[in-house]
Amino acid sequence: MGFEIKYKDGQSPLSEEEMHGLLIDTITTHEELNEFEQQNIEKAIEWTYTKKFKPEYILSEKFVKELHFRMFDEVWQWAGDFRLSEKHIGIKFHLIGTSLKQLNDDCLFWIENKTYSEDEITIRYKHRIVNIHCFANGNGRHSRLIADVIRKQIFNKDYFSWSSLGKLVKDGKQRANYLKAIREADKENIQPLIDFAKS
Repeated sequence: MGFEIKYKDGQSPLSEEEMHGLLIDTITTHEELNEFEQQNIEKAIEWTYTKKFKPEYILSEKFVKELHFRMFDEVWQWAGDFRLSEKHIGIKFHLIGTSLKQLNDDCLFWIENKTYSEDEITIRYKHRIVNIHCFANGNGRHSRLIADVIRKQIFNKDYFSWSSLGKLVKDGKQRANYLKAIREADKENIQPLIDFAKS
């Protein structure tokens, strides 16, 4: 008579597909993966505090890739590389480069022309880049950190409070609120996502 193994949240084993490109052989569960990723991300956050970037560099493909690389380079072989396959969310992978260029150009225009408030410019960028879904994984965390970099280095404001969250816990209340705000932004109602970022 068989029995089903019950895993605590985060302790379920990684599938073979999920382990593709993993640089650390000892990682076998989602909990361990989250821990190593968070350590890597904290180093990337520290790096952003020690550097000064011009808006034109922040809003470039090179920086978008470099930031993702620094967030995940100790964990994933493909860190900083655009995805090469289709996902259930995001645009067609062959359109990533041109879509990102359009977003970066749009954002520079918004800044120059004060099209929106500083917070709205930042969150509109965050929302569009996560919808492009540049990378195989880590897009939400990457989009939040790049929003913080824009807010700090272009607009000279403190990082949004979500950076202190680290990762948004799966199935937690904060994650539910975050996803609800993302869905509102999908409908062109950007204010709930701004409110979440500042909460």
